[in-house]
Parts: sequence; structure tokens; C-alpha cells
Amino acid sequence: MHNKKAIRIGLAGNPNAGKTTLFNAVTGSHQKVGNYAGVTVEKKEGHRVFKGRELIIFDLPGTYSLTAYSADEVVARDFILEEKPDVIIDVIDSTNIERNLYFCLQLQELGVPVVGALNIIDQAESMGLDIDEQLLSELLQMPLVKTIGAKKQGLDELLDAVILAADTAANAIADENHSQIRVYYGDELEREIERIEALLITDVKFSAVYPARWMAIKLIEKDKDAYKKLRKHKDYELIDKESKRHILHLEKHFGRDSEIIVSEQRYAYVNGAVAEAVYSEERTNSSLSEKIDAVLLNRFLGLPIFLFFLWAIFQFTFIIGEFPKDWIQSGFAWLSVALYGLMPEGLVRSLVVDGVIGGVGSVLSFVPLIIILFLLISVLEDSGYMSRAAFIMDKFLHVFGLHGQSFLPMMLGFGCSVPAIMATRTMRSARDRILTIMVVPLMSCGAKLPVYVLLAAAFFPQHAGNVVLSIYLIGIALGLVSAMVFKRTLYKGKSTPFVMELPTYRVPTVRGILWHVWDKTCHYFRKAGTIILLASVLIWALTTFPRTVADPAKHASENLATLQMENSYAGQIGKVIEPVLRPIGFDWKVGIAVITGFAAKEVVVSTLGVLYKVEANDASANAGQSLGDALKKDKNFSPLIAYILMLFTLINVPCFAALAAIRAEIGWKWLSFSAAYNFVLAWLVCFVVYQAGAYFGL
Repeated sequence: MHNKKAIRIGLAGNPNAGKTTLFNAVTGSHQKVGNYAGVTVEKKEGHRVFKGRELIIFDLPGTYSLTAYSADEVVARDFILEEKPDVIIDVIDSTNIERNLYFCLQLQELGVPVVGALNIIDQAESMGLDIDEQLLSELLQMPLVKTIGAKKQGLDELLDAVILAADTAANAIADENHSQIRVYYGDELEREIERIEALLITDVKFSAVYPARWMAIKLIEKDKDAYKKLRKHKDYELIDKESKRHILHLEKHFGRDSEIIVSEQRYAYVNGAVAEAVYSEERTNSSLSEKIDAVLLNRFLGLPIFLFFLWAIFQFTFIIGEFPKDWIQSGFAWLSVALYGLMPEGLVRSLVVDGVIGGVGSVLSFVPLIIILFLLISVLEDSGYMSRAAFIMDKFLHVFGLHGQSFLPMMLGFGCSVPAIMATRTMRSARDRILTIMVVPLMSCGAKLPVYVLLAAAFFPQHAGNVVLSIYLIGIALGLVSAMVFKRTLYKGKSTPFVMELPTYRVPTVRGILWHVWDKTCHYFRKAGTIILLASVLIWALTTFPRTVADPAKHASENLATLQMENSYAGQIGKVIEPVLRPIGFDWKVGIAVITGFAAKEVVVSTLGVLYKVEANDASANAGQSLGDALKKDKNFSPLIAYILMLFTLINVPCFAALAAIRAEIGWKWLSFSAAYNFVLAWLVCFVVYQAGAYFGL
């Protein structure tokens, strides 16, 4: 039902975009001219009755931006903020669309519904530009209408869009589930925007006048007028101090002024939208970024180049990381032998040597490879290439029913599933969001990497990088196939497009790279000192108790150790689940590692470390060898079993933290389905691989 009150419209746009011509065409002679209070800027107001609705149109000064550098900019911005028009019509010069869309993004940041008039469209078409306004509308999340103001073409369609936008916005106010349209400016900038935004919303009255997100962006841009307005906030001094701290972090990370950072991210967003929806017969690649993109974004070469980069990363990680990994393993082996000789025999020595060092030490030995991998991926991210990777994958993902925006959570999933699942909040479609969350656990998160590295290095030493890459690619393939199946069964519907930011290529700053690596490595160490340590102690206890009473004279030391393991609590649990896992080649010891992996995937390594340390009655016999060496000595382990364990770790139910994130985002029903699906899929894939491997004698 339409709201019959008058609709107040602000008419904005860059100079020379045809705004005045469009204003005159819409209002005719029904207009009046004056000045805004306190300034010599001209104020035009016009009226029009269209399809029974009264339209009041305010012609705002033409500006290139809304940063308060001139009186025109301040007037245009303050009118929108303080007068709160129902809709903004942004008049866009179609012949210079990228520069005009930059201004359009700034209007969207103000939180007022925006309708774009793609004006002078006839001149754009004569220049060989073909603008897909429907696709561009979806990418920018706003209606766009082609107009020719001088010929009064497209005006009725434009006003129809304005009325619809005003009514939709009015109805959305009462909708508690309505989420405001947000333009996404990249992980680093968004993180700082959200932190400042969280401080701003503590003053409800202030935020009602000045939208928190807009104000946060303006503070990062060092907008002097925004800082004046900030004085009205009840926590002005705190926000002023904190915003400057966040600005300093951004500037050190990117190596440039914060205002330039915001500007670059806006243009990156615009460039991505234009690359998708605007076609030119004579498009030139004049800039260095465009020349590079001509190769990296080539429809035939783009994907192979991306895969080559992934292959090179894993090769480099294993070749370089193998040396420090061996040094750390040797260090822990020396420490185990030393403590074994210094400490008296008993449970305390067993706990320290077999439990703590055997478990935590096994995980920490892979820190060099984790650091190298994070460093290389951070270089790709900060150089601007990862955004191109999203562009390359967009149309490919659509084939499988995934949204182009799914690429961001999927890429985050290679680091950690929890933030990847939370990143789906930016997706507008519930269908796309659920499909993406279902796929994320199939990506190889950083916690799974120690399992891959351990087994690949031990059983495939000459081809470790290729083996690990194959696991990553299998995860991606299973995710895509799963999405296609879900699309055709559980969640039918059409996926919506999105815009990939295409920033200019830049040389990453050393500080920015080191910050990424430091942050992720610290997270890894925190897990090693908490979850993995506790899990290692728990596994040690489960393998140590109850103590087996046996006559050493009747049992060889190896048999006595095996008897202790099988009669322990861990052994009893393993024997219960062994029938389920035996068809995929796992014995009860691997079953224990699989179960403990629910806490965190690195715990699979620490569990194996504890199990294979305490298996020998004489711990000193094992203290000097690596976990990989111990696994190779087990007759139940083989290259085939090692590969299947990597596959099972990849596909199986994710860790508890990821499960909690899934429940928080899409509820218990989808959590239950996701967990069941992952376990069944893991078992079936591993069953097929194991049976095929056994058939061919592998």
C-alpha cells in the first residue's frame, strides 16, 4: 500500500552531468530559486505531481565528492544529513561513468536510498559504450535508469523507480530484519570502520542524525567538518583518540595517507562494477594495472595462472620450510631425551615427555611452514591480486550455483572457517548465504595444514607440495559439486551477481605483510598453548589410565606397551568406533585422532604425537625420532592410509568453533545437516579411495 505523503527528493551529481537539464525537464516551470542559509550557494526547489504522488525536488549543488572541501560540498552533504530527503537521484554522466560512480558510492554511504539516472546515454552509446543497467543495478544494489534529459527520455521510468525506492524504504523502517545496504571496501579497511562504528553507535541521538558508518569513514578520511560534528557525541574525546589510533594502523599497513586508502578502495569497487557491466568497443589498457590485467584476467589464461600461483606457493613452502621444521623437530627430540634422562621414572616424566612435548611439540614443529604460507598469501592479498582471483572465479562459481561473493568467504576459509562463515553476513540472499556456509568447511583451513604437512612429508617426501595442493584442490572441487547438488535439490533459485573490487596493483609494505603474519602466527601459538595443550594432556591421560598390571617376564616391552594402549580408556573408545572406520582403512588409534580433531584440527597431529610416543615402553627409544618416522614404522600406516587421513581431515565435520559459528549464523537445523553431510561425504570419499587403492595394490 502506497504512502500518500509527498516524496522529498534530493537531485545530486557531478558538474556537467546534465543535472540542471534533468531538473528542468522533470519540474518544468514549477520551481523557485533562492540561497541556502549563510552561504551564497544557489538553492533550487521544484514540484511535480506524478501518478497521483506529489514530488518535491531539491536541486543540490553539483560536486565531485562529499568531502567537505568547498561550500558546495558542505551544502549538498548537510542537506542530505539534516533534511533527510526520502530519496536521492544521482545524475550520472554515462560517458564518464567511473568518475561519476565514485560520487555515487559516497551518496550511498549516507544511508539514504539512491536512484541513479544514467544520463546522456545517447552520447555514451555513440562512443561505443554498452552499459548493462540491470546488471550494474544489482552490483551497486540500487536502481539505475537510462535517461536523456535534453530529450525528456526515460523520465517516467526514473520517477517510477524513485516512488518505489521511497515506499520500499518507508516499509523497511518497520522491518526489524532489514539490513542497510553497505558497500564493502576490503578486509583491512572494513575492520577499522567497524571498530570506530561500534564506538559511534553508543550515542543513539548522535547516530540518528549522523549515520555511524558514514561518520566512521569520514573520520578515517580526516574530514575536518566530520571532526567538528563529532564534538556533539557524548564520547567525543574517546572516539577522537581511538579513530586516530585506527588511522595510524591503516597508514602504517598500506604505507599511504588514510584518505588515499579510502579513495583507492572506492575506485577499486567502481572498477570491479564497470569491468562486469560496461562494455566498450575501443577500450584501451593505458594504465599499468590494466596492462597486467589484460594477461591475469584473460578468460583463457586467468584460471591456469591462478592455479600456477597456488602450486608455486606450496612448492616454495615445502622447499624452504622443510629446513627450519627439521631443526625444530630435532630441538624437541633433544629436549625429550634430556628430560627423559634428568627426570625420575614415573607419571610426571611420562606426562611431560610423552604428553606435553609429544603433543604440543609435534604441532609447533610446523610453525615455519605456517609462517611461510601466510607470508606468501599475504603478499598476494596486499598486492591486489586476490581481488583479481575473485574476478576470475566469479563466472566459474555461478556455473555451480554459488554467488560470486562466495569467493571471499571461501578464501577466508583457507585461513580459518570461523571468520569465513561470519563473512557471509554481507551477502543479501539467504539462499546464497546458506550455500556458501555449507561449502566453507570443505576449504583447507590453516588448522588442517599441520596434518597435511606431517603426512605428506613422511610418506611423499619427493612430492609433498603436489600432494598437499591436490588436497586443497579436492576440497574446492567437492565444495563446488556440493553447491551444485544443493542448488538443484535443497535450495533452488537464481544466484545474484556482485561486484569484485579491483584495486590498482601495489607493492605490499613490509609492515603490512609482517602484521598479517604476526597476527595469524600468534593465533596459532595461542591455540598451541591452550586447546592443543589441554587436548594433549587429555589424550595422554586416556592412553595412560587405567594402568595395566602385567608381568614383564611374560611380555616383551613392545607387547606390554601395546597391551597398555589397548586396555586404556583411549583404546576402549577406539575399539568401539573402529568398526565404522575400518572400511576406510583406519585402525582404532587413527580413530582416536579423528575424534579429538573436533576440538581443533591441529589436535589430530598432537594426538598422534602422544599415541606414538607412549606406545613404546622405553620412551627413550622414541624420544629421538620424529613423529613422521614413528608413523612410517607402524605396519597399519602406509602412503595410501596417510592420503586417506588427509582427505578425511579435509572433509570431515569441522572443529567445535566452526560448528558454533554455523549455528549462530543459520541455526540448529542447518548445523545438523552440515555436520551429517560432512561426515557422510568424508566416509564415502575415503571408502572409494581406500577400496580403489587396495584393489590396485597401493
